[in-house]
Amino acid sequence: MPSLETLERFIGRVEQNAHAEAIEEFYTENASMRENLGSARVGRDILVAHERQVLSRAESVQSTCVRPAFVHGDVVVIRWIFEFDWKNGTHTRMEEIAYQRWESERIAEEQFFYDPGQFSSKPRIT
Repeated sequence: MPSLETLERFIGRVEQNAHAEAIEEFYTENASMRENLGSARVGRDILVAHERQVLSRAESVQSTCVRPAFVHGDVVVIRWIFEFDWKNGTHTRMEEIAYQRWESERIAEEQFFYDPGQFSSKPRIT
Protein backbone atom coordinates (compact mmCIF):
# COMPACT_ATOMS: atom_id res chain seq x y z
CA MET A 1 0.00 0.00 0.00
CA PRO A 2 1.47 3.39 -0.94
CA SER A 3 1.81 6.05 1.71
CA LEU A 4 -0.33 9.13 1.13
CA GLU A 5 2.89 11.10 0.71
CA THR A 6 4.04 8.78 -2.10
CA LEU A 7 0.64 8.91 -3.79
CA GLU A 8 0.65 12.73 -3.65
CA ARG A 9 4.17 12.84 -5.11
CA PHE A 10 3.04 10.53 -7.94
CA ILE A 11 -0.03 12.65 -8.70
CA GLY A 12 2.13 15.77 -8.55
CA ARG A 13 4.61 14.39 -11.11
CA VAL A 14 1.80 13.57 -13.52
CA GLU A 15 0.21 17.00 -13.02
CA GLN A 16 3.65 18.52 -13.82
CA ASN A 17 3.31 16.61 -17.13
CA ALA A 18 6.37 14.53 -16.25
CA HIS A 19 4.60 11.37 -17.42
CA ALA A 20 7.60 9.29 -18.48
CA GLU A 21 9.52 10.41 -15.40
CA ALA A 22 6.60 9.37 -13.17
CA ILE A 23 6.77 5.88 -14.69
CA GLU A 24 10.53 5.73 -14.06
CA GLU A 25 10.12 6.87 -10.47
CA PHE A 26 6.94 5.11 -9.32
CA TYR A 27 6.54 1.83 -11.26
CA THR A 28 8.08 -1.54 -10.58
CA GLU A 29 10.63 -2.91 -13.03
CA ASN A 30 8.09 -5.44 -14.38
CA ALA A 31 5.04 -3.18 -14.19
CA SER A 32 2.21 -3.56 -16.68
CA MET A 33 -0.24 -1.12 -18.27
CA ARG A 34 -3.41 -1.97 -20.11
CA GLU A 35 -5.76 0.29 -22.10
CA ASN A 36 -9.39 -0.70 -21.46
CA LEU A 37 -9.48 -4.44 -22.30
CA GLY A 38 -6.46 -4.40 -24.62
CA SER A 39 -3.25 -6.35 -24.24
CA ALA A 40 -0.92 -5.33 -21.45
CA ARG A 41 2.40 -3.65 -22.09
CA VAL A 42 4.90 -5.13 -19.64
CA GLY A 43 8.18 -3.77 -18.33
CA ARG A 44 8.97 -0.28 -17.06
CA ASP A 45 11.37 0.47 -19.94
CA ILE A 46 8.67 -0.43 -22.47
CA LEU A 47 6.13 1.72 -20.61
CA VAL A 48 8.50 4.70 -20.59
CA ALA A 49 9.29 4.31 -24.30
CA HIS A 50 5.59 4.14 -25.18
CA GLU A 51 4.83 7.24 -23.09
CA ARG A 52 7.66 9.19 -24.72
CA GLN A 53 6.43 8.14 -28.16
CA VAL A 54 2.88 9.40 -27.47
CA LEU A 55 4.12 12.65 -25.93
CA SER A 56 6.48 13.30 -28.87
CA ARG A 57 3.36 13.91 -31.00
CA ALA A 58 2.05 16.56 -28.59
CA GLU A 59 2.87 20.25 -28.62
CA SER A 60 1.54 20.54 -25.07
CA VAL A 61 -0.29 18.50 -22.44
CA GLN A 62 -2.31 19.58 -19.40
CA SER A 63 -2.85 16.83 -16.81
CA THR A 64 -5.33 17.17 -13.96
CA CYS A 65 -6.25 14.76 -11.16
CA VAL A 66 -9.94 15.02 -10.32
CA ARG A 67 -10.00 14.52 -6.59
CA PRO A 68 -10.42 12.53 -4.48
CA ALA A 69 -8.12 9.65 -5.34
CA PHE A 70 -9.39 6.44 -3.75
CA VAL A 71 -7.11 4.08 -1.81
CA HIS A 72 -8.12 0.69 -0.46
CA GLY A 73 -5.19 -1.45 0.61
CA ASP A 74 -2.93 -1.93 -2.43
CA VAL A 75 -5.53 -0.58 -4.87
CA VAL A 76 -5.63 3.07 -5.94
CA VAL A 77 -8.20 4.60 -8.30
CA ILE A 78 -7.55 8.01 -9.86
CA ARG A 79 -9.73 10.04 -12.23
CA TRP A 80 -7.67 12.03 -14.73
CA ILE A 81 -8.39 14.69 -17.33
CA PHE A 82 -5.78 15.19 -20.05
CA GLU A 83 -5.83 18.00 -22.61
CA PHE A 84 -3.54 17.45 -25.59
CA ASP A 85 -2.62 20.06 -28.19
CA TRP A 86 -1.14 17.97 -30.98
CA LYS A 87 1.59 19.09 -33.36
CA ASN A 88 -0.83 18.55 -36.25
CA GLY A 89 -3.00 21.44 -34.97
CA THR A 90 -5.73 19.36 -33.32
CA HIS A 91 -6.88 19.12 -29.71
CA THR A 92 -8.02 16.14 -27.63
CA ARG A 93 -9.67 16.24 -24.21
CA MET A 94 -9.51 12.83 -22.57
CA GLU A 95 -11.03 11.71 -19.30
CA GLU A 96 -10.06 8.35 -17.82
CA ILE A 97 -10.05 6.24 -14.70
CA ALA A 98 -6.73 4.64 -13.71
CA TYR A 99 -7.08 1.45 -11.64
CA GLN A 100 -3.73 0.65 -10.03
CA ARG A 101 -2.32 -2.18 -7.94
CA TRP A 102 0.62 -1.06 -5.85
CA GLU A 103 3.36 -3.16 -4.33
CA SER A 104 4.47 -1.12 -1.34
CA GLU A 105 5.53 2.26 -2.77
CA ARG A 106 5.45 1.35 -6.48
CA ILE A 107 2.79 0.63 -9.08
CA ALA A 108 2.87 -2.97 -10.32
CA GLU A 109 -0.26 -3.01 -12.53
CA GLU A 110 -2.37 -0.28 -14.07
CA GLN A 111 -5.46 -0.45 -16.23
CA PHE A 112 -7.04 2.59 -17.83
CA PHE A 113 -10.76 2.86 -18.50
CA TYR A 114 -11.97 5.48 -20.97
CA ASP A 115 -14.26 6.04 -23.93
CA PRO A 116 -12.16 5.55 -27.11
CA GLY A 117 -14.47 8.02 -28.87
CA GLN A 118 -12.59 10.78 -27.05
CA PHE A 119 -9.71 10.28 -29.48
CA SER A 120 -11.53 11.98 -32.31
CA SER A 121 -9.36 15.10 -32.29
CA LYS A 122 -10.92 18.46 -32.96
CA PRO A 123 -9.35 21.55 -34.47
CA ARG A 124 -7.45 23.53 -31.86
CA ILE A 125 -9.19 26.71 -30.75
CA THR A 126 -6.70 29.54 -30.43
